[in-house]
Amino acid sequence: MRRKRVLPLAALVLCAPALAGTAPAAAAPQAAPPGPLRILLTNDDGYDAPGIRKAYERLTAAGHDVTIIAPLTNQSGTGTKMMNAPTITVKHPEPKVWAVDGTPGDSVAFGLAEVFADRAPDLVVSGTNFGPNVGGLATHSGTVGGAVTAVESGVPAIALSTGGLTAPDPVTTVNAMGPTMEFAVKLIDRLRTRARSGPLLPEGVGLNVNHPVVGTDGKGTAAGVATTFQDPQNFLEPDFTDSGDSTWKVTVKVALRPAAKGGDIEAVSAGKIAVSPMNADWNTGPADRAAASALLSGLRP
Repeated sequence: MRRKRVLPLAALVLCAPALAGTAPAAAAPQAAPPGPLRILLTNDDGYDAPGIRKAYERLTAAGHDVTIIAPLTNQSGTGTKMMNAPTITVKHPEPKVWAVDGTPGDSVAFGLAEVFADRAPDLVVSGTNFGPNVGGLATHSGTVGGAVTAVESGVPAIALSTGGLTAPDPVTTVNAMGPTMEFAVKLIDRLRTRARSGPLLPEGVGLNVNHPVVGTDGKGTAAGVATTFQDPQNFLEPDFTDSGDSTWKVTVKVALRPAAKGGDIEAVSAGKIAVSPMNADWNTGPADRAAASALLSGLRP
């Protein structure tokens, strides 16, 4: 059953099938308004993480109407996972903040179906995430997954991540979230200016933005902005050691291969902000489909 209004300071238990059967917002991108945007802000680090709070602070200061709808707990690495249980608990701990005991995808689905039930947000922003989401990391990222959920529901979305390709220092990375959000505000302003009377982004397209950590304190300026694609390599290599009692010790190492030219790893490695257009339907390009067709030619059931 669907609730028709949101109740402040309540802990709601909603049926996931009800959410799944609710038409979330618009089926196609709507025109961007001339004034401030209504933004649904989510992440995968949790509703009270430094990155999402920095994003809320900066986007609100830029004049936008921002509502946080994000996981109750850290959901890093959950990708596009959602609707994994028959019920979902949602808390409303403070004005403009909803904490969903689920994944980023659950959070966005709840936000579109319930909090923004009357009118879709103009934009979903996911992040800023702690650490990079480039290459194979993006495929498994909850931050990117939250943005993908919005895109497949017809709402423009941007995933934001802060971090380089080395192990992130917490203090330095938090410092770098400031420059990340300064860029995000500029990016949103650019989209609004270019959109004019149309949607912020083309239908079915989102942006995966990775801002490097620049300078020893993280407060430096990036070397530029590059329009990139997701480098196909997955540079995290797990190693499993048998403990002899049906448990295995897991260690993960970074094993970077040469970066693909024009990819997100190349850009972030050079200290540039990588902006990768993405879609939510997992389709490949014409050349890949042609190659697959040749491989399958003549195959019969």
